[in-house]
Amino acid sequence: MKPYDILPSSRFKGRIILPGDKSIAHRAVIVSSISSGRTVIDNFPVNNDCKVSISAFHKLGFKIKRTKSDKIIVFGKGLNGLTRPKGCLFIEESGTTFRLLLGILAAQKFETKLTAGKVLSQRPMLRVIAPLRKMGAKITAKLSSPRNHEPANSRTRELTIEEYPPIVIKGGNLKGITYKMPVASAQVKSAILLAGLYAHGQTEIIEPVKTRDHTERMLQLFRAKIKHKGNAIVLKGRQGLVSPGVVYIPGDISSAAFFMVAAAIVPGSSILIKKVSLNPTRLGIIKVLKRMGMNIRLTNRELKVYEPRGDILVKSSSLKGVRILRREVPSLIDEVPILMVAASYAKGRTVFEGVGELRVKETDRIRSMSENLKKMGADIRVVRAGKSENIIIQGVGQLKGASLKSFGDHRTAMSAVIAGLAASGKSSIDDVSCINKSLPEFLSILKSII
Repeated sequence: MKPYDILPSSRFKGRIILPGDKSIAHRAVIVSSISSGRTVIDNFPVNNDCKVSISAFHKLGFKIKRTKSDKIIVFGKGLNGLTRPKGCLFIEESGTTFRLLLGILAAQKFETKLTAGKVLSQRPMLRVIAPLRKMGAKITAKLSSPRNHEPANSRTRELTIEEYPPIVIKGGNLKGITYKMPVASAQVKSAILLAGLYAHGQTEIIEPVKTRDHTERMLQLFRAKIKHKGNAIVLKGRQGLVSPGVVYIPGDISSAAFFMVAAAIVPGSSILIKKVSLNPTRLGIIKVLKRMGMNIRLTNRELKVYEPRGDILVKSSSLKGVRILRREVPSLIDEVPILMVAASYAKGRTVFEGVGELRVKETDRIRSMSENLKKMGADIRVVRAGKSENIIIQGVGQLKGASLKSFGDHRTAMSAVIAGLAASGKSSIDDVSCINKSLPEFLSILKSII
């Protein structure tokens, strides 16, 4: 536990460069490893989750070297280069590593046991296990006792069985499938695509709404035969991958969101964030903040690269409440916690539709953010909407200092710090060590612009 005191900031000024996008970095390590050739990954983030991905592939027989700068070198061995690890693979708390690895391991000729930390061991995995079983993988997992899920307009209850880590997976002779995803999830989609590389025939995935496409873009960069047809992604199986030599990881827009909101809600602020990912499937945060009235401008855009990127200039703004539609949520699910802070400072009411997925992140983020912001004087209600949930926030204009909790969640902790810096009066948070999961540099970056 690492407590932290937060004093209000008079303004934020400066220019920052963020570490590479965590979501892209995971995929770069994985795809580089199963490709032919040597890949240099530039602007690689040094966070706990990405270290876990590197460690896992070390144990699966790959050589990955870190240079003195923010680069790593991956020596690819092709699709069939994995070797059976000695003992189980401990994935700590990295959900992306865990789920994407399942896709790779689904095709291997050996059995692997994956274990996880306390929090990740409570996150549902059936959504990724089920399609991999359909493709031919043999998977066993820890079963939950039935859980009750009560729809808002019904007195009946349905009982469901879930599956959780630890998971034992033995690869099979995979076949391509057509899979209509019941839940929008980039991690599930990615696991199926990675398994599809090894499968006989064609794999087709149909999304309910479009989710992050980092895996598709990375596979295209490594010369995979993959194409889009509306909301469907089609991948040809049994194909090798070829390294492009160098992969640059742009800054993480989810991390940028904290600094963007900080600049918007603290008067007199102006921040320039350099070389941030501008992937169209991740721009939900930009679109919502613009609707809220944020003074934001995108400059120096580079669009003809595998992952579009550019600079983001944000100045203090007068925000207004908006409605965030259910179909928008998958493109900004990681940014909802900091958007809840922005909504508390906005004039009028903000509604977040269909955000139930926040309950199965590193913590229940609906609960963690609601508890913290209510302590600071925010007006927040959570209401059922069919089988989903909506968050309704009536802006109060100014939050006040309070004693806050991280709940062991990096995005909750960073959102609480930003809320405290903009609040009137001193705040404190019980633990900021969890921030190392995604952005260990967070506090030092903040100090550089205060």
